[in-house]
Amino acid sequence: MADIKAEEISRLQAYLQNKFKNNGFALKLRDKTKDSAEVLLNGEFIGLIYKDDEDGGLSFDFNMAILEEDL
Repeated sequence: MADIKAEEISRLQAYLQNKFKNNGFALKLRDKTKDSAEVLLNGEFIGLIYKDDEDGGLSFDFNMAILEEDL
């Protein structure tokens, strides 16, 4: 995993807002680890986006846990 950069955060945030037609998405760099960013929806933490640049390609992985008690 590689460090995620501020300009990538901006592009990913715009992508999520456009893809889901919701301006409530916001991404925030994490304090202690630099390979991922927090994903917030209307100010509520919903998951993490990780940067992966292994195997010669670049991708971003969105990870969102859904607890049974939240269903």
